[in-house]
Amino acid sequence: MQRVYIGLGANLGEPLQQLQQALELIAAIPGSKLIQQSPWYRSVAIGPAGQADYINGVAAIDTALEPLALLDQLQNIENKLGRVRRERWGARTLDLDILLFGELEIDIPRLQIPHPEMHNRNFVLQPLADIYSPPLLPKGDNLAELIAKLGSEGLRQLSDSGVD
Repeated sequence: MQRVYIGLGANLGEPLQQLQQALELIAAIPGSKLIQQSPWYRSVAIGPAGQADYINGVAAIDTALEPLALLDQLQNIENKLGRVRRERWGARTLDLDILLFGELEIDIPRLQIPHPEMHNRNFVLQPLADIYSPPLLPKGDNLAELIAKLGSEGLRQLSDSGVD
């Protein structure tokens, strides 16, 4: 079993409801167990102008699946919940990204682990820090230092009921 951290985000439709559904489907992935989830955060959208704010979080799972098999499962969940890929960094009903997969480093066209952009996104690093206990990420970066460098601008933690 490997500990895997998955970034979750949505800004179309009913984002919080879609993210909760995604967590239920992630918990049902064969050979995997949902271990923990971060609080939800509202974040300002990056990418094309005029997008609604995102709701983001991170889930930790233990899985016996290989990385590409897990990616297939996550993309099936995105499709099941209405994800349509139109434009890079565009609005979406659901986005599931493998952030970390144990200590693995993978760089193939279909999958890069650790996620190549996570170091630049406070809406990924802050929820990750809420459930990730080592101070260092697999490539040796200090998580707290990365968060301090990025700051918390445009990021607000939601209450347990999903209200900010």
